[in-house]
Amino acid sequence: MTRHLVIFARAPQFGRVKRRLAREVGAAEAMRFYRATLDRQIAVLSRDPRWTVWLFVTPDNERRHPAWRGTVPPARVRPQGHGDLGRRMLLPFRTLPPGPVVLVGSDIPAMRPSHIARAFRLLGQHELVFGPASDGGFWLIGSRRLRPVPRGIFAEVRWSSAEALADTRANLPAAMSVGEADTLDDVDTGEDLRRLLGARHSSGAHTHEKMRHFGRSNLRP
Repeated sequence: MTRHLVIFARAPQFGRVKRRLAREVGAAEAMRFYRATLDRQIAVLSRDPRWTVWLFVTPDNERRHPAWRGTVPPARVRPQGHGDLGRRMLLPFRTLPPGPVVLVGSDIPAMRPSHIARAFRLLGQHELVFGPASDGGFWLIGSRRLRPVPRGIFAEVRWSSAEALADTRANLPAAMSVGEADTLDDVDTGEDLRRLLGARHSSGAHTHEKMRHFGRSNLRP
């Protein structure tokens, strides 16, 4: 059965992405960071034969944006639709062809195919899987989809807070089996970005190689 990997993406438009980060490092730097992360993520994940990549994008009229043109077939680029984040996140789970679905954000610089593969493996044992973030949110949610995702899973979730994952899990039936994937983080603040780039100076060669893409070529004018 086909595995479906959904990337939730915002069209990289100047001044409209990573606004919190932009307030601290400037709109141009925030835009460069987001575009570099998005481009790499789509390119790497869409080449992996273990799953089919879908892009659910916002704004809805940006389905042909150059950022994803030529990387994912147009038929697999869909609008996120209207409503709050929870309502938009439910859409792929309800509308994609049969098979397990894993949904991720588009600004997780440490995310690798191995993290996605582990999430799909967990869905072999659990109905749902979450990828927690250290700030209390989550960067990944997946469903085996043998039965529908609970309709109220995202009801009254305090998004962008330390309670986002706990609120979501509290909405689940007690009998539902839930797995936990790796903990990864997005970059929301200037301090997050400095920590990301500084890791290559304080860690070994493996971390250096992971960070080189951002520190050398994509976060400079």
